[in-house]
Amino acid sequence: MSPVGNTKSDNNLEKNSKEQDFIINNLLTHPLENIEEVDDFYEAINRQHLTHAITKDRPYTYWTIELYDKRNGIRGGGGLGVLAADTRRVAEQSNVPFVLITPFYPSEQHQHYERDGDGFKNYTTHQPVDYHKYGYQFLDTVNIRCNNQLVSLDVVEKVLGTTRIICITEPGFGELYSGDSGGDHRLYQEVALGFGGYQALKLAGLKPAIMQLNEVATFFAALARLDELAENGMDFYEAVVYTRKHTLYTNHTLVQAAEADFSYAQFERYVFPNLRSKAVKKWLSDKFENGHIRLSSVTIEIAELRSGVSKLHARVANYRDLAGNKVKFKAITNGIDIPTWTSPDTVKYLLDKGILDKFYLPTTDYLEKIETITSEDITTLKSKGRLLLNQTLAHRPNQYGEFIEIPENAILFNFKRRFVDYKRPWLPFTQPEKLKAILEKHNAYYILSGRVHEGDARMSARLHAILDLVDKDAVLRKRVHYLPDYDEELGRALSIGANISINNPIVGLEACGTSWMKDIVNLGILVSTHDGGVADMPADNYLNISGNTEDEEVESLYERMEEAASAWEHSFDLEFIIKKELSAYLPVISGTRMLRDYLDYLF
Repeated sequence: MSPVGNTKSDNNLEKNSKEQDFIINNLLTHPLENIEEVDDFYEAINRQHLTHAITKDRPYTYWTIELYDKRNGIRGGGGLGVLAADTRRVAEQSNVPFVLITPFYPSEQHQHYERDGDGFKNYTTHQPVDYHKYGYQFLDTVNIRCNNQLVSLDVVEKVLGTTRIICITEPGFGELYSGDSGGDHRLYQEVALGFGGYQALKLAGLKPAIMQLNEVATFFAALARLDELAENGMDFYEAVVYTRKHTLYTNHTLVQAAEADFSYAQFERYVFPNLRSKAVKKWLSDKFENGHIRLSSVTIEIAELRSGVSKLHARVANYRDLAGNKVKFKAITNGIDIPTWTSPDTVKYLLDKGILDKFYLPTTDYLEKIETITSEDITTLKSKGRLLLNQTLAHRPNQYGEFIEIPENAILFNFKRRFVDYKRPWLPFTQPEKLKAILEKHNAYYILSGRVHEGDARMSARLHAILDLVDKDAVLRKRVHYLPDYDEELGRALSIGANISINNPIVGLEACGTSWMKDIVNLGILVSTHDGGVADMPADNYLNISGNTEDEEVESLYERMEEAASAWEHSFDLEFIIKKELSAYLPVISGTRMLRDYLDYLF
């Protein structure tokens, strides 16, 4: 029985063939809108009516330059990698044949801060990682040609239920995002993933039913497929059409920090030597303008299916094809693997209450069941979450190298996101006297956590300015803590144990975000601008930061922080806010819903 849906499954198994065919045809031509339809769709897959589309040997293939899954030995850099790990977990729970192809980076970066005179100094260390320790099996080697050299890449895999992680790696592969985005080493990594990863699939005896390209760094996987089809005798234009119809490009960010601009000379050294088809080489060569190429332009050309990761993102993404026409994106909002990011007590509570079903989808009557939640339930679960958070904080030093403990009866604000300009981690520190007043009045603490990209001098300076501000004030020094070396463990612990989440990106620049989703499902209060996936629902479903200027937003932020802290001291207000959040966003944040939407779109 498929692990998506409800108890209708046993009855559906007894439907006759004619009824089953009707269900499948209906689901392939209409959106999936309720639990019963989701159940029917997955059962159709499991009964192998759709084996021509997805099977064990023809899986759903998911290509990503980044995976954030420490349990499986790979530490990413941010939301893209976390989402990749969640998508694979949900596919495993849903019995979907799914293969994630990514590099295994032989080294990972860690950040540490220490007091240095009157200020702070950050240190970067590099830790070797061995795939053998994480249960990967070596399959064989594949070869690519780069910079007049034949490079051998190890292919390793790990099988997890109906899913696999297939990695390419070699000792000199480097760390995630090492080098400049348009530099030779970054191009080498992307070519290795694309051409090497495609060979790795064949080595494992697999053919992709669909190729989902997550961000433009994975473009070369689709190019490798096009090259194989054209070289093996398919008419070139038929090969282009076939590749396009079986390729989905998912854009994850409106701020293209990882967008690359490469030169023709770089492609001559790293890309063209791996192409066997003269027609494909000519097709690609024609895409250059003034001797340069942006991968987003050719990724759009090679993928007929395109998705954005929230409703707002899909609507405002401004990408154009080579003819200058604006490209349309399908909105498929990101989701999370709820049991991974939620405290066990809270997961059990939501299941026992009948708010979530056993596959972590909202039940048909979840709105009614949410109304039975009490403030006592919320505070009890948060108290248990605080104990789990403090267990993590016991081995995660702050900016002074000290281990902190947040009192059980204290209110905790948290900001846990990548330190990039548009996310504005400094915003709550704009008027320190107002921040101090809120923290003191409500016996509150503020934990700031996130990683500054190596080489981002602007954000490094912003962070040091915050740390210096905190250090010079006795109240802030007691109540504000920066936790460096942000990772999955810390992000999960903060979601579970904090009361209030701060999410204040510049409106229009956040594609989706998923940290706020983890806070909501853990019964926290969200204080946010109306951006990314938060904007999937109206702004009255959370504590909205509003304003036409940044100064107005700052004033609104402090008002909302005060409102959130006060709510934790008044049971009626707390119940009202938490119920509004859950009612609006539980369907949005479900990772099972996300995977269902992708399957619905693709097939």
